[in-house]
Amino acid sequence: MKSINIRTAIPGPKSKELAKEKEQAVARGISTAYPIVTVKGEGAVLTDIDGNSYLDLASGISSLNVGHSPKPVVDALKIQLDSFINPIFNVALHKPYIDLAKKLNQIIPGSFQKKSVFFNSGAEAIENAVKIARRYTGRKGIISFDRSFHGRTMLAMTLTGRVNSIKRGFGPLASDIHHAPYPYYYKDERTDEQLLAELRRLFQVSVPPEEVAAIVLEPVQGDGGIIIPSKRFIQEIRAICDEFGIVFIADEIQTGFGRTGRMFAMEHFDCAADLTVMSKSIAAGLPLSAITGREEIINFPDVKELGGTLSGNTLACVAALEVIQMIENENLLKRANEIGHFIKEKLSFDSKHIGEIRQIGAMIGIEIVLDKQSKASHRSFVNDVVTKCFEKGVLFMRAADGDVIRLLPPLVITDEQLHEAMSVIADTIKELERI
Repeated sequence: MKSINIRTAIPGPKSKELAKEKEQAVARGISTAYPIVTVKGEGAVLTDIDGNSYLDLASGISSLNVGHSPKPVVDALKIQLDSFINPIFNVALHKPYIDLAKKLNQIIPGSFQKKSVFFNSGAEAIENAVKIARRYTGRKGIISFDRSFHGRTMLAMTLTGRVNSIKRGFGPLASDIHHAPYPYYYKDERTDEQLLAELRRLFQVSVPPEEVAAIVLEPVQGDGGIIIPSKRFIQEIRAICDEFGIVFIADEIQTGFGRTGRMFAMEHFDCAADLTVMSKSIAAGLPLSAITGREEIINFPDVKELGGTLSGNTLACVAALEVIQMIENENLLKRANEIGHFIKEKLSFDSKHIGEIRQIGAMIGIEIVLDKQSKASHRSFVNDVVTKCFEKGVLFMRAADGDVIRLLPPLVITDEQLHEAMSVIADTIKELERI
């Protein structure tokens, strides 16, 4: 098996120098997980300025499901650049915007008439989905869930069900936002029935259902730790929305475009949201987000009540059309499931610190615990695994509050690369447990 090319100390001298420049020029609030400077990305491999290569199992936090610099996307962008960059859709139409809207209307779950609208980021799309729901229902209240992550703009931050590194010190937050408990079957023994009862209790103690415009949820919580709810839980949320005329908003920003082994995670639960929010992997790393939903809801805002100067930029729409075609043509949904099953099998060895492996498609969360009896968090061990694997050329992210190893490999990763990456992770965990 051919190893990845680790040639110098990590991080190397050129990366260290640019990291110093970053400290001088870039606001402290922007974090970077690894102190390396990228000069090339191809498929599942990143190469830094010092000549080191890494297997990237972070995929831009699932922004790069089709890998770094996929050739069909790059070729399509070059052709588009020779014609025009972006006329601004608010000024003049362009075909890629309309073509992408038509495609999303076809592939988003739900057997109803749909329309789409585009923005720049996931947080921006979440905020606009809430705007649409409030405009349509004439109500103010929004319900989201514990441990959720919906973005860092003011309303998206308020919707997010975590405080550390998200909300602290940024108040006052947006009003009329209410949080309900979300399943966490490994550490929270409450049943779906109990969790749903607590959601309904909000209608008694916090906000009456006739004042709730929308319920917003991630079908699988990503930043929260790869938390996968039951089909019953999601279907009951759908039923509650139907019962009270509440708009169901699915945040598919991290789960969309093949990550979970389906094009969209809601397909696992045999029900559809009213509004589906997308970003990240929609355009192979270019800035783009989308809302696709029921025509009568998404079409309710009047002309000029939605938009943004750079929303739905031409290049990103061109990229998105190629991404969807790649997923379909290269059978990447099947590949996502193969990747996920392989990872779970390779990491399911006897370990005193691996409490649980949660896997849906190529979305994997490894819960690291101090011991399996207490299930207490063991963040220092996670940090050690991340650091040691980085030194061996494998990159991935943490989730939750640093308790969970999160693996989001590109769906184009080769068998050889995947085998090597899993060997590094498994060997590292075993080595650290022997210390």
